[in-house]
Amino acid sequence: MSALAPSPGLLIIDKPGGMTSHDVVAKVRRFLRTRKVGHAGTLDPMATGVLVLGIERATKLLGHLALDRKTYLATIALGAATTTDDAEGEVISRADGQAVAAVSDAEIEAGIAALTGDILQKPSAVSAIKVGGKRAYAMVRAGEDVDLPARPVSVYRFDLRATRRDAGSLELDVMVDCSSGTYVRALARDLGAALGVGGHLAALRRTSAGPFTLAKARTLDDVEREPGLSLTLAEAVAAAFPRADVDASSAAAIRHGQRVPATGLSGTYGVFAPDGRVLALAEDAGHTARPVVVLDPA
Repeated sequence: MSALAPSPGLLIIDKPGGMTSHDVVAKVRRFLRTRKVGHAGTLDPMATGVLVLGIERATKLLGHLALDRKTYLATIALGAATTTDDAEGEVISRADGQAVAAVSDAEIEAGIAALTGDILQKPSAVSAIKVGGKRAYAMVRAGEDVDLPARPVSVYRFDLRATRRDAGSLELDVMVDCSSGTYVRALARDLGAALGVGGHLAALRRTSAGPFTLAKARTLDDVEREPGLSLTLAEAVAAAFPRADVDASSAAAIRHGQRVPATGLSGTYGVFAPDGRVLALAEDAGHTARPVVVLDPA
């Protein structure tokens, strides 16, 4: 590892298909020559797009980032259901080509409408949800039966962008804007089931996670060629949290982990020194503010 550690901040990666989120972290550790790399919001191997990485001290931000709204571009293949609800699983049922061709545009629109809004969704069995301390996907791979209970999620938008019909096949290009914890492949599965022909996710690209979009994303090739960040620590905090600017005496107290007068902001916010340096994440507690994470300790 390099003796000179990289600057702390966030690296927004445009993840390529065929890699796990952990694979991406491993490559970035090598490119930036540091072990201090973590990720927020896992992407499946087949998925591409926005993956948020914390570098050096910015790894402390990852558990506090409000990545509670995500946007995806996806392709849903109707006519076949799979074990994983996506194209990487084994086909467990396949509809007759005539049945697929008979699915009308109006039925598709009605099916999409029924899966929009606040819904109860049963996650895919091969999700990363833990059951008794074990990941559901690991249990499935070990041959165990996994039946995850439905849970509330919010699908803010589920827009049909294109429909492609071919002999015995039907593909839908969609845009999904949803809450964290929503599985787009479960939407594909449930839409196919509602239409009576089965369905699975054929392609998935995440275009945003919280305030972070593809506009700031870098490819792994970019990072290998020119190691660096997408956002400095200060830029990352300013993008993801409300901002509180404090005077020099409060800045000194915050850097020592001490309480300062409350700001009146709700939830977690970033605290910035007079020189613009980010000091901490903090929360108001009555008449005072307490540091949640000190990012620039004394």
